[in-house]
Amino acid sequence: MNTVRVTRITVVAKGVVALELRSADHRPLPTWTPGAHIDVHLGPGLTRQYSLCGDPADSAVWRIAVRRQENGRGGSRHVHDNLSEQDLIEVGEPRNHFPLQPAPRYLFLAGGIGITPIRPMLTAATAPWELHYAGRTTPAMPFHDELAADPRVTLYPNGRFDLDALLDRHPPGTRVYCCGPSGMLQAVEQACARRPDHPLHLERFTAAPAGRSEAFEVELARTGRTLRVPADRSILEVVEAAGVPILSSCREGTCGTCETAVLAGTVDHRDTLLTPAEQAADDTLFPCVSRSLGPRLVLDL
Repeated sequence: MNTVRVTRITVVAKGVVALELRSADHRPLPTWTPGAHIDVHLGPGLTRQYSLCGDPADSAVWRIAVRRQENGRGGSRHVHDNLSEQDLIEVGEPRNHFPLQPAPRYLFLAGGIGITPIRPMLTAATAPWELHYAGRTTPAMPFHDELAADPRVTLYPNGRFDLDALLDRHPPGTRVYCCGPSGMLQAVEQACARRPDHPLHLERFTAAPAGRSEAFEVELARTGRTLRVPADRSILEVVEAAGVPILSSCREGTCGTCETAVLAGTVDHRDTLLTPAEQAADDTLFPCVSRSLGPRLVLDL
């Protein structure tokens, strides 16, 4: 855990503020790579994850951007309404489930606040790249002013880009990185599925659609307790109700905070973090969304 000071709060788009965070003891902050995010502890039961969107080479400051969500779970409203410059907050170590991998060429696609994890990738990319960035209106697009000055960036303030046309004019091997609203991600997934020679990397802020759920049991190996997980509750909810604390944040399988080791059983992976190979190993899960494909799971809890 790191104690940081909010040294600057800047409005970077309509409904979006950027926070600069510096170490409270003036020491260098932990290193991070483009695509990383941090858990921000805003209060009891109020931990949220935000992508780092500053310069990875600057160990003195971290930067995050937060869009206000009136109908969210309260984290963004707390940031906008309660945080002030010079406040001290606790944040976790950077974690990266969306790393920039080597490629001969990159196609970056962003929608709205989805620009935050992609922004640091633009300076880190060592191969030719293009960014296509969509938003509802220009004033609502974070960092649009600085990005618009780069000829490799195309903004779409009132519409969508033509995915098929974009993909068709990029050669095989181009890596596609995309972050944005769920509708955009689904469209990009479908377009790239028709072009398997364009590797796709997604960052989700909300969970992917879930399938049908069945009840099952979880055994907590450290205590030997067995709990029943009904069809309408998550493992996380059941375990927490039994008095076993698990650190969690998004509760949607997108941040990785609640990752838990699996000792036995077959997992129905519903997160957006693990690769197919990692899912096949069945040695870890995210209890906020993952379930069991069999009658029982044994967890390292």
